[in-house]
Amino acid sequence: MSPIRVIVTRPAREAVRWVGDLRAAGIDAVALPLIEIAPLQDPGPVSAAWQRLSRYRALMFVSAAAVEHFFKQKEAVVPATSAQEAIDLIANQRCWATGPGTAAALRSVGLPDDRIDTPPPGAAQFDSEALWTVVRPQLQPGAGVLIVRGGDADGRPTGRDWLAREIAAAGGICETVVAYRRLPPKLGEAERQLAADAAHAPAVWLFSSSEAVVHLRQALPATSWRSACAVATHPRIAQAVNEAGFGTVVASRPVLEAVVASIESLRDPLPCAERTDSLPPSASTVALTAS
Repeated sequence: MSPIRVIVTRPAREAVRWVGDLRAAGIDAVALPLIEIAPLQDPGPVSAAWQRLSRYRALMFVSAAAVEHFFKQKEAVVPATSAQEAIDLIANQRCWATGPGTAAALRSVGLPDDRIDTPPPGAAQFDSEALWTVVRPQLQPGAGVLIVRGGDADGRPTGRDWLAREIAAAGGICETVVAYRRLPPKLGEAERQLAADAAHAPAVWLFSSSEAVVHLRQALPATSWRSACAVATHPRIAQAVNEAGFGTVVASRPVLEAVVASIESLRDPLPCAERTDSLPPSASTVALTAS
């Protein structure tokens, strides 16, 4: 059986954890971050959000990066040495997390488990829809929710607004604050060569964001992905990978055992361009560091 290399495309800090998990599972994984996480040029809006926390029933964090960059601005309200005081400022708010990685980030800044709402480990997906089924009963008409998310290079909000629409439809008042920026990567010669080599088997791309797919196509616009294989951790991401022209796209839940099983399914001697596999989501509940 020929060796297969897995290209992990998450932002650098998360990619390191994914690479470690996959290597521990016997997979030859390497990081090629296709999203750069950067601070805001003007942190004022986040500092202002800390000042008005009392108006919110809940704070929803879209990612671990959202947690990290939001809590970095707590010094605008309390001294940097008083982390617990910052936690106490949101003593009356629930903290919503789309998945285990975001929940872990909330715990790392001092939030107790009984303040965190997240989809259960066995959820089919870790996304806004799964989270909404958990938190919808909390929301009363007029309740405020602050969504903490990423933005583009200019600090404008990016990403889906599905949850904001659902909150509004339920009578809630939804506000958004951008806590960090998501930028295209600055690929050097070695990174570009790695990407070009991985356009052909035996390599598997691991995508956990549609944005990463967009950035890859922007970085290598002339590259054909017809012979490339990919594992995508959400149906919407799988659709973006298909639209990019990848020859084989396997859908997987964003949990370690499911991702490893999906990768192993691609250890086939046939070129990716000749395969048309599409695996059903695994029932595994061993969590990766998913957002």
